[in-house]
Amino acid sequence: MKKKNAKKVLALMTAALMASASFVGCSGDTSSSASSDASTSAESKTAKLMAAAEGAVGNWGLGNEYEIQALLRKYGYDTSYISQAFDMDGFDTDEILLASAMTYNELGLVKNSYDGGYNYGDTVSVIDMNEEGVAMLEDMLFCTKDFAEKNPETVKAFVYASMKGWAYACANTKEAAEICYKYGSSVSPDHQAYMADESAKLVSTDMSGNTVDSSAYGSIDKNAVQQTLDLCKKYMVLDDSTAADKLKNMTTEDVYNDTFIKDVIELLNSNETPSFKPEKKEVSIQLKWLPDAQFMGYYVALDKGYYKEVGLDVKDSDIVPGGGDVGETTAVSNGTVDFGVTWVSNLISANASGMDLVEVAQVFQRSGLVLVYKNEWAASNGVD
Repeated sequence: MKKKNAKKVLALMTAALMASASFVGCSGDTSSSASSDASTSAESKTAKLMAAAEGAVGNWGLGNEYEIQALLRKYGYDTSYISQAFDMDGFDTDEILLASAMTYNELGLVKNSYDGGYNYGDTVSVIDMNEEGVAMLEDMLFCTKDFAEKNPETVKAFVYASMKGWAYACANTKEAAEICYKYGSSVSPDHQAYMADESAKLVSTDMSGNTVDSSAYGSIDKNAVQQTLDLCKKYMVLDDSTAADKLKNMTTEDVYNDTFIKDVIELLNSNETPSFKPEKKEVSIQLKWLPDAQFMGYYVALDKGYYKEVGLDVKDSDIVPGGGDVGETTAVSNGTVDFGVTWVSNLISANASGMDLVEVAQVFQRSGLVLVYKNEWAASNGVD
């Protein structure tokens, strides 16, 4: 049930990721000593699945492999993994038994029967990185520290309008998907609608499974940032010794500034009409990759006029899709654009390598990464 359209979409999206990735190394730490966690969890379902799939766990190696490596280590396995292709064919043919998938993209293609889908339906299940305690924060909004210092009203206005867009999008996912499709998404309308529903779940639920109220969208959880940073320090491999030392000594204060989002949340929950005085009115944002519902908050903010309401001039062309030769961290760092969307691990790597970026709002509050497996395969290996 392989579909060419599915391969095309996944290849395009992952190509953009590769262009933006600032990571080196694939398998990272390869020690295989069993941890105490492994012994205490030896009879758990996940432990059994990991044992049955030993040597056949896949990942793209583009930044979220650290979650997979942490999971492997948790159950006492070597942290190497199979390099996963940009489609789910390896999963389809059983080359990969535990395959990486984002809940808002690849998992939908695996499960659904619409154009590009593999149509596995309910015959597959997942291992969730959040439930396993090895999750890392993904999509967030950032700029350079220098830009934030020189243009505080611009940053606050952009964050305000963007989060207003995200709140509307999460409450109206069908409409949000249609808006994204209108602005040029290459993803089919059906998959776009799926992506909108699943992206909304990542915005409105935290790593512990708690509901994030719409009044607190974009808030930055220091503990979640710390967990992401800790995993980066343990599994990220940087060839440059200066960068490696900088990563080793990095703290969460080097990653984010929550002043802007705190002010924005207060404004959004008040009855006041905000009055911003942007230092720079014409601003732009670099997405991590294609214009789809993973970024629906920004397209909704544009379409509904939220940027205009706060005194900003943001045009369709100012929301720049990923996929080019310049990654989002580089584009923001060199001033090609003012804002960007990236994973927290991307920003950590970029700053360790000499950039001076800062997170100003955390859009996705939990990891979207899962390992998907076939129920039939699990049952045949005694895992129920």
